[in-house]
Amino acid sequence: MSRVQLALNVSDLDAAIDFYSKLFGAEPAKRRQGYANFAIAEPPLKLVLIEGAGDPGTLNHLGVEVESTDEVTAATGRLSGEGLACAVEEEVSCCFAVQDKVWVDAPDGEPWEIYTVLADAEMPAGQLRDVTPGEDAMCCGAPSTADATGESAVVTSAANCC
Repeated sequence: MSRVQLALNVSDLDAAIDFYSKLFGAEPAKRRQGYANFAIAEPPLKLVLIEGAGDPGTLNHLGVEVESTDEVTAATGRLSGEGLACAVEEEVSCCFAVQDKVWVDAPDGEPWEIYTVLADAEMPAGQLRDVTPGEDAMCCGAPSTADATGESAVVTSAANCC
């Protein structure tokens, strides 16, 4: 089952969790310092709340959670085939999980990721990412790039997403 992901910047994680728990009638699937996510069954939604990143109440990034790395690879091929610059991240530690993903930017700059969760991961206190993404990585608002030939950039486990 695939589901859309919506990641929001929030000023008060506890207040946001309280509100979204009431709105969707569900408790967070994962909660860590400065971070929470909800895995909503109906409508199929992965809601991510990130405290202290960006202006409160603004979009952090969007995504589609898929079930397997094969689906991420297929999406990468399809998106690249459509001429979109892709940034691929393999086995990255991001948002308290190990993930495979591909990033693209919408025309107005909204970052979209298509990703699968491989395993849970702990992150340093208050951090959602171990290292700053390089120019090849596109995460949480950083621009994605293709290489000089227009091919997708590949980022290995050295880069971790928010």
